[in-house]
Amino acid sequence: MTMAVLMMAAMPAMAQFNLGKAVGGAMKAAQAVTLTDEQMAAYVKESVKWMDEHNPVCKDDDPYTVRLKKLTEGLKDVDGIPLNFKVYYVIDVNAFACPDGSVRVFSSLMDIMTDDELRGVIGHEIGHVGLHHSKKAFRTALMASAAKDLAGAASGKVAALTDSQLGSLGESLLNSQFSQKQESEADDYGYDFLKQNGYNPWAISLAFEKLKKMEDEAGSANSKMDKLFSSHPDTAKRIAKMAKRAEKDGIARPENK
Repeated sequence: MTMAVLMMAAMPAMAQFNLGKAVGGAMKAAQAVTLTDEQMAAYVKESVKWMDEHNPVCKDDDPYTVRLKKLTEGLKDVDGIPLNFKVYYVIDVNAFACPDGSVRVFSSLMDIMTDDELRGVIGHEIGHVGLHHSKKAFRTALMASAAKDLAGAASGKVAALTDSQLGSLGESLLNSQFSQKQESEADDYGYDFLKQNGYNPWAISLAFEKLKKMEDEAGSANSKMDKLFSSHPDTAKRIAKMAKRAEKDGIARPENK
């Protein structure tokens, strides 16, 4: 949706970012290309840590966290990348995943989705990690924003990030831009994720239907919803594609959904 999944809405809690402070320059962008996987992982980890510290994270005993833990029980890793899950208590409808396996789900998304629909969304987000879309997007963000002078990385030592640079990279993680092909691949991953784990894969189509309804109700006057859907494949086509897969697999659509 991020669902970041198809849900790339702006996040009020992160409005404090001053992207104008991000450092630019073609030379620094070129340096980003030379980063090793280990150095990339260190930058991602630091960025995720910053985001968790600057956004309201639900505590372990919070009902949102309890529900998410139940939904993700047994999900330890994807393609060898360890997964970890947290809930951000914010008003926007969103979810996103990071190259290090950090998955963040927004409480407002949980409010409108059934358990299976949430699993579909999570499966989609995990797909971006397992298919290495998130890693490619983060590397692109480093190159495009040149958020940090990476000269120190050439010697194998990762240079420290400033607070504003962490904010810039944090927003890049939140609003990662995936191609329509990547989004479609993540949709299929989410479908397979549901099916392989014994859940009705119709749920991912039903999740899209709810988001399509939000899109229609918001209308063109709502710039936030425009951003939510602007970079993703046509929502109606995604619904039809997932529904067609379920019908081909002989799986019945759940009633009263």
